[in-house]
Amino acid sequence: MKPTKAVALLIETSNSYARSLLQGIASYMHENELWSIYMTEVERGAPAPSWLENWHGDGVIARIENNSVATAIAKLSIPTVDVSVARPLPEIPYVEIDEEAVGRMAFTHLRERGFEQFAVCGVPRFRWSQLRQAAFVQQVAQAGFPCHCYEPSVESQHYVESIEQEREQLAQWLLSLPHSIGLLAVYDLKAQQILDVCRSFDIRVPEQIAVLGVDNDDVLCDLCTPPLSSIVPAGKRIGHEAARILDRLMRGESPENMCTLVEPTGTVTRQSTDILAIEDKDIAMAVRFIRDHYCDGINVNDVVQAVSVARRSLESRFHECVGRTLHQEITRRRIDRVCSLLKETDLTLAQIAKKSGYQNEEYMSVAFRCAMNVPPGRYRKGN
Repeated sequence: MKPTKAVALLIETSNSYARSLLQGIASYMHENELWSIYMTEVERGAPAPSWLENWHGDGVIARIENNSVATAIAKLSIPTVDVSVARPLPEIPYVEIDEEAVGRMAFTHLRERGFEQFAVCGVPRFRWSQLRQAAFVQQVAQAGFPCHCYEPSVESQHYVESIEQEREQLAQWLLSLPHSIGLLAVYDLKAQQILDVCRSFDIRVPEQIAVLGVDNDDVLCDLCTPPLSSIVPAGKRIGHEAARILDRLMRGESPENMCTLVEPTGTVTRQSTDILAIEDKDIAMAVRFIRDHYCDGINVNDVVQAVSVARRSLESRFHECVGRTLHQEITRRRIDRVCSLLKETDLTLAQIAKKSGYQNEEYMSVAFRCAMNVPPGRYRKGN
C-alpha cells in the first residue's frame, strides 16, 4: 500500500481568510490524494509549534510571517510552499493575493459611487498592508484625485498602550477628513474599528465617509454598524494552488513559478458603501439602474428610458462623469459577474450566461474573450 504523505499546515484558524486557505487545500486533497495532516490551532503571527522541531514529514504549507517559523522550516529541508507576502524565506515558492489588484478593485468600487476624494487606513508594520495601500494610492493618483493616508504615531506602529489610545488617534484622523469621501481599510478588522469610531463621533456612514474593507469576513462584516462592504480574496483558490505546487514539489518536480499571485474575486456591497456620491442626479439614476438590472438583459435604450433623458445628452454626461459609455458600464458589470461565478462556482457556462444577463452562452463567450483576451473555460482553469 502506498504510504500517505505527511503534510504540516502552519496556517492560523483565527480568521476567515486563513480558513478559506485551508478549505482550498482540502479541496485539492479530495480531488487528488489524501494527505496525513499535522496542524495545531494557532493565531496569526504565532511562533513555530514545538512539535515541528522533531517532526519528520514530507511537506509544509505555511504562512511564514516571522523568524521563528522561518527558522524552524528552514531546518526541516523539505518541500515548502509559503502563503504569506512577508517573504522571510525568498528561496521557496509562494502563492498570495495580488495586492495591486486589491488596490485597483478598491478604487474602482469607490469611484463607481462617484467619489472624488479618497482615504486609506493601513497597518504600516505589515508588508501586505504596505503593498495594498501603495496600490490604492497609485490608482487614486493616476485618476487625478487626492488621497488622505492614515499615519499613526511611531509608537503605535509597533504597539498600542490601550484600545482607547488607538481609537483616539483614529478619531482625530477621521474627524479631519473632508465629507463625501471613499475610504479603504486594508482589512476588515481595521474597518470595523473605523466604523465603531464613526458611530461614537456621529460621523455618518456612508453619507460622510463610505468605508470598504478587505477579506469579506462574514462575522466581522455583520458585526459592523452599518454592515461592511468588503473585497473578497480568492482564499480557496490560493489554498488549492499552494497544495498543487506542494504536491509537485513532493514528487521531486520543480515549481513552474516561484511567485503566483491570485486576484481577488470581487466585492460584496453592503450598507457601508451603498451610496452614489454623484451630484448629477440623472447620472446617479443611470448608474443605479445599471447596477440593479445589468443581469436582466438590459441595453442602453432601457437605461435611457429609465432616466427619461435624451440619449445623446445622457451618454455625453455619463461618459464625462463615469469615464465609460453606458454600453461599457453594462458590459463591465456583466464581465465582472462572469469572472466571479467562474472562480467561485461550478455552474455551467450556460448557467453563468443566464445569471449575468447574456442571451446565451455563445454571446457571453464572445464578450468575455473580447474583454479578457481568454475564453471563459481557460479563465476558470487559471490559464
